[in-house]
Amino acid sequence: MDTSFHIRPFAFDKVFEAIGEGPLPLGPDDDIDMALRVAALEAELAMARHGFNEELGRARADGFEAGLSHARTERDAALLIAADGLHAAIEGIDAHLEQVAGDLAQEAAAVAHAAAEQLAARALTELPAAAIDEAIGRVLRQVARGQEIQVAVAPALVAEMEQLIAVRQNGDRRRLAITVVADGTLQPGDAHINWEQGGVILDAAARAAVVRDALDALLPAP
Repeated sequence: MDTSFHIRPFAFDKVFEAIGEGPLPLGPDDDIDMALRVAALEAELAMARHGFNEELGRARADGFEAGLSHARTERDAALLIAADGLHAAIEGIDAHLEQVAGDLAQEAAAVAHAAAEQLAARALTELPAAAIDEAIGRVLRQVARGQEIQVAVAPALVAEMEQLIAVRQNGDRRRLAITVVADGTLQPGDAHINWEQGGVILDAAARAAVVRDALDALLPAP
């Protein structure tokens, strides 16, 4: 056996104390580092919140603008539909008014023509002497004072014409030399008015036709 190596017992005279549980003690430098880290984290959190608020505001603005644009589109479409409906209603009213106006015009024309027929018939049958008296008045304005005038009428109108001439004489200061004679060839309403320098022939039927034609020219066809 080699005796150069000797086994000696190791003396465990060094005593190690066990580390107790709990945080390690920090020095002043460690406190500063922790404060800086907390401040940095708080700054990052604030920036994150600010960015989030900006994104949220931007999203809200975009959503509001999109909603507003959609509402405007719907409003424009509704207005267009309403305008189309209004135009259609107006066109319908215009067409109805045109039809009513046409109907009223036809009715008015029919009434006017009926009135014209009645006026012409009345001038011929109901007031034959009045038209002759008006013609005598026109002649008196043309002839000299005292001019003798002869009026030939249908026998049935002699008495009525004499009464009308008497009324005219009462309203005129000058003496009217008017003589009424009966003519069996004349129809009621017809008359021949003669004086020294001229004469007038009244034809009741022709006069009624003239009145009727004049009214026809002024009124639309029924």
